[in-house]
Amino acid sequence: MDKQVVIFASFAPKPSHERQVEETLRGMVTPTRREPGCITYDLYRAQSGSFHLFETYRDQAAVEAHRATAHYKAYRASIADLLAEPIGVVILNGVDIGT
Repeated sequence: MDKQVVIFASFAPKPSHERQVEETLRGMVTPTRREPGCITYDLYRAQSGSFHLFETYRDQAAVEAHRATAHYKAYRASIADLLAEPIGVVILNGVDIGT
């Protein structure tokens, strides 16, 4: 059985683009949560104004299926111009995870 894939992605909006970034990211939540391989897809906002996605997928194939969706491709095509820096992506490996 393949291991779950956990992704932590961070987004730093350009000044005055916070609302657009939030709308773009919120637009990803519902369709991504409906994907069969998605376990969690949670959006957070830090007090600093940055946004963070905590994503868990059944396996690497589910991540690849996510990245092949129309909503993912549209988001990737539009988000970069709204950000002050590249998206920070960290792939996490479980060490001690509760159930």
